[in-house]
Amino acid sequence: MTKWIGLKRKSTGAARRKNRKNKRYEIGSDYIPSLIGNTKKREIRVRGGNKKIRILLAQFANVIHNGKYSKTKILTVIENRADPHFVRRNIITKGAIIKTELGKAVVISRPGQNGIVNAKLIEEKS
Repeated sequence: MTKWIGLKRKSTGAARRKNRKNKRYEIGSDYIPSLIGNTKKREIRVRGGNKKIRILLAQFANVIHNGKYSKTKILTVIENRADPHFVRRNIITKGAIIKTELGKAVVISRPGQNGIVNAKLIEEKS
C-alpha cells in the first residue's frame, strides 16, 4: 500500500485539515529488505533526478579493524535490534550484528539507502 508523508499534525496530535491533494513527491517507498546472498543491487530514481542504490542481496561487507578496511564474507545475522524476526530471515539493517569470517561486526552503513554494507569489528574470531 502507498505510504504518504504529507499528513501534518497539531501539537495535540490531531490531524490538520488538508488544503490540497497529495503530491507525487510525498509518496514514501516500499520497504525492500537487504538479505544475505550473491550481491544484487537496484538503482532507484529519487526526488531531483538523483539516484539511490538499494542492495537486495549482500555477500560481502567492508569491515573496519584497527583503522583499515577489509572485504570479508557475511556468514549470518546474529542480532538485530530493529526487529527480532530479522535475525531469522537474515535481514541486514544499520545496527545489525553480523557474523563474518573475521568475527562479529556491527553494521554502520544503511544498506537500503547506500547500496553497500560497511561494518565495524566488535569481536575477533578466536
